[in-house]
Amino acid sequence: MDFNLSGDSRILKERCKRFCQTKLREVAEQFGETSDVPAAMVKAMADEGIFRYLIPEEFGGYGIKALHLCLIREELAQAYSPADVTFAMQGLGSYPITIAGSEAQKQKYLTQVGGGALLTTFALTEPEAGSDVSSLSTWADFVDGEYKLKGKKGYISNGYAANIAIVFVRTKKENQITAFILEKGMPGFIVGKRIGLVAPHDIVEYHFEDCRVSKENLLGKEGEGFEIAMKTLHVFRMSVGAAGVGMAQSAFDAALDYSKKRVQFGRPISKFQGTGFKLAEMATDIEAARLLVYRAAVLKDQGSKDISMEASMAKFFATEMAQRVIDKAVQIFGALGVTKGNPAERLYREVRAIRIYEGTSEIQKLIIVNSLLRK
Repeated sequence: MDFNLSGDSRILKERCKRFCQTKLREVAEQFGETSDVPAAMVKAMADEGIFRYLIPEEFGGYGIKALHLCLIREELAQAYSPADVTFAMQGLGSYPITIAGSEAQKQKYLTQVGGGALLTTFALTEPEAGSDVSSLSTWADFVDGEYKLKGKKGYISNGYAANIAIVFVRTKKENQITAFILEKGMPGFIVGKRIGLVAPHDIVEYHFEDCRVSKENLLGKEGEGFEIAMKTLHVFRMSVGAAGVGMAQSAFDAALDYSKKRVQFGRPISKFQGTGFKLAEMATDIEAARLLVYRAAVLKDQGSKDISMEASMAKFFATEMAQRVIDKAVQIFGALGVTKGNPAERLYREVRAIRIYEGTSEIQKLIIVNSLLRK
């Protein structure tokens, strides 16, 4: 697909690749798998200008293009998962401000996010409201000139490190969802302990105990929260597919290299048909997923009004593909593939989450079929 990339897109991809192979590799070697968001990593990404691709030009960014987001995540995910997650959360936490924020909110937050001075997150999920957003129970009442939030959010990525959070709650009517920009340190905003996952990750619960929020922190208007959330997810959902492509590419490259060096029965295992067929299937799967992701991104950048089906296809196929490819990589490595320190073993643990967050594979199928039936 690279032959169809424009000049600036090719330059960006090569620039990200160099960054990942040099400065980001140094960070990865220093910190390894971690539940923290290393300050050295954030600084390196900020110095490279990577966060600026999430920000409009008038606020110090390079402008937001879906294809550029996907190209960046593809490279970051190949190199170091915490960097990919941090880039994604900077986007999920800033894009709602870009599309719905007041001028004052944009001035206050976007430039700092683009420069890496502020870390953001996106707080939609609750313990009893994951795929079913209509089940949100976190509530905000308007009392004496301010909002008071009560409730709990779960599985908030980069939630411990984040300085600000886009939080979605109920207001007034039972079916009305509203978005707020919350800053750490607000009275009643409590950050819970980190949640343990199979792959280390900064993920926490948020608790709101009569959390007092000014009207200036309302994002958009009351009742616009669902639309803000969906517009954000439709853009960043395809980039999850891009991360899947990057993870699969990393596993494939490692497995291909190993298959040429590992000798059994007097020849490299790559020469055996069983291994060769796996490699052929892996390479084809990766290319097919990459094309779906790039197609969805290009459609968005060309101004298509409804890319929900294409974004869901990209996310669904690419994340499921990544699971298949990494599983084959583990099989090619054999015993080494389930040994700590092997890239396939690490990726095997890391890849499982992307089939769940930002909409499970099952939810993507529902979006796809509903789009087909509407058409």
